[in-house]
Amino acid sequence: LARRGADYGVRTGAVDVDLASVMQRKNAIVSRFRDDVQKTLEGADKVELIAGHAAFEGPHALTVQLNAGGSRRLAADAIFINTGTRAAIPPIPGLDRVPVLDASSIQELDTLPRHLLVIGGSYIGLEFGQMFRRFGSRVSIIQKGPQLMGREDADVANAVHDLMVEDGIDVHLDAEVLNASRQDDGDVVLELRLPAGPLRLHGSHVLVAAGRTPNSDDLNLAAAGVETDEAGYVKVNARLETGVPGVYALGDVKGGPAFTHIAYDDYRVLKANLLEGGQATISGRPVPYAVFIDPQLGRIGLTEQQARESGRRILVARLPMRHVARALEVDEPRGFMKAVVDAESGHILGCAVLGLEGGELMSMLQLAMMGGMPYSRLRDAIFAHPTLAESLNTLFAAPEAAAG
Repeated sequence: LARRGADYGVRTGAVDVDLASVMQRKNAIVSRFRDDVQKTLEGADKVELIAGHAAFEGPHALTVQLNAGGSRRLAADAIFINTGTRAAIPPIPGLDRVPVLDASSIQELDTLPRHLLVIGGSYIGLEFGQMFRRFGSRVSIIQKGPQLMGREDADVANAVHDLMVEDGIDVHLDAEVLNASRQDDGDVVLELRLPAGPLRLHGSHVLVAAGRTPNSDDLNLAAAGVETDEAGYVKVNARLETGVPGVYALGDVKGGPAFTHIAYDDYRVLKANLLEGGQATISGRPVPYAVFIDPQLGRIGLTEQQARESGRRILVARLPMRHVARALEVDEPRGFMKAVVDAESGHILGCAVLGLEGGELMSMLQLAMMGGMPYSRLRDAIFAHPTLAESLNTLFAAPEAAAG
C-alpha cells in the first residue's frame, strides 16, 4: 500500500524494508501467543507440562527423554498423538548439499534474499514468494505440475498465476528440478527441465515448499501397535481412534487437511466423545481455508470440477471483483468470486473467492452452507452499501447452468 500511495493521491516517497524489524515484530507476536498458551497449561489444575521427546515402549507406555536431562516413564489409559509435520525435502540430486530454507527457517532471516528460488507452487510457496517479492527480493517459483495450486479449479489457479506475474514473480510451470549445486560465490544453481528446454536458475536462497512429512518416524509407534500409511501418517477412523484402544491421533500427523482450524476441530470431536458422551466424527465436515496472498483466496466445499464429477446438475455463479463497488473504492479490483450451486435444491455446494478479503467473504458463504440456505436468500438479502457483503446480491443474480 505504501508503494501504491500515488494511486490514492498520497505521496509517500521511497519505501524501504527493514527485514530484521519485520522478523522482530513477528517473533514478538508468536512469543506472546506461545507464552499465553504455556502459562495457561502451567496454571491449569491437574495438568503437568513436560518438555522432552517421547517415544512409545508399549501400547500405553512412553519413555520421555527430558530436555533438562534424564528420562521419565509415563503410562496412561488415553494417549493423544499430536506431533504435527515438518517440511518434506524432495529427492533432488544435490539438494542435501546446499543450504535450503523451509516455512519455519525462512521466518528467521534478518537480511533480504537477493533472489529467492521457491520449489513448490502451492500455499506456502505462494505466500512467502509474494511476501518476499514485495519486500524487494527477486523471486522465482518452480512448480512441477501444469498449474499453481494443483487442487484448485484451473480458472482459479490461472488467476493466481496472473497475480504472481503482475507482482514481478517468475513462475515456471511443468518444471522438474534435475539437480542442485552451490557455486564458489555462495549462490545456489538449480537445473530445470521445462517444456521449452533446459534452464539454469541462479539464486541466493532456496525455499523448499513441496509438501510436508509427518513427525511420526521417531515415536516408535511399532512398539504400541499403532499403524501408519505409506507416507507415515497415523491411521485413524472418523472418531480419530487408532487401531489401539485408548490411543488417538489429531492434527496434521493423522493426514488430511493441514490447517490449524482443522486441528482445533479434531480436539472438539475428541472432547465431545470422551468427556461429553457424544458421537462426533470428522466425516463430512466442511474444510474452509484461506491462502494469504494479496488479494486473498478463500475456499470451502466442492470445487467446480468436483461438483461436475459428482454427477449433480449444477449452476455456477461468477462475479469479477471489478464489478464490486467496495473493491473499486479501495482500488483492488483483481480476482473473482465463484460459487457452485445444486440446481435441484438451490443449496451452495462450494465457493472460491479470490479478491479483497476473500477469506471473510468465503466465511459468509460458509455460514449460508451450514444453515442450508438456498442461494436465492443471499441474492435477495439486504446488505449495507458499500460493503463487500452486497457483492453476494450480484454474484447470485443469475447463476448459469454448467455446461459439459
